[in-house]
Amino acid sequence: MPITLEGSCRCGTICFSVASHTPHPYQRCYCSICRKTAGGGGYAINIMGVAETLKRQGRTAIYRAEIRADDGRCETSSGERHFCPRCASALWMADPSWPGLVHPFASAIDTPLPVPPSRVHLMLKDKAPWVEPQIGQGDACFDAYPEESIEEWHRRRGLWVA
Repeated sequence: MPITLEGSCRCGTICFSVASHTPHPYQRCYCSICRKTAGGGGYAINIMGVAETLKRQGRTAIYRAEIRADDGRCETSSGERHFCPRCASALWMADPSWPGLVHPFASAIDTPLPVPPSRVHLMLKDKAPWVEPQIGQGDACFDAYPEESIEEWHRRRGLWVA
């Protein structure tokens, strides 16, 4: 049985819940989008939930980031970042490319989350110069996005909540 995660924004305007098989907040994303929209530590931590179980009170605002390629081209991300229109708390990201998933930001979760046995630091090529990643023993580091999915990471370590 997946765990139910309860979350909210800072001002209490938005409350939500979602079922998750993957509750360990192990990924630290240093991309400029996560860092600038949700990352108090220079990064954001995403977890994964089952989209059809998402229940919310209150209406979120949505931001779709522009992604600039190294060659200067720019495109709008299909990812929809939901946030509170009153206090601007980052809540979750959903992308029609993965319709069965929703990715709440660990910072918005009120349910106690389990401490991960190790962490993955990703998109390090985009980290701010002032950020010094706290890389622990057993942590993995990637300049881009790793091939291993959130589900695979949890399953490989026996942490998948069935």
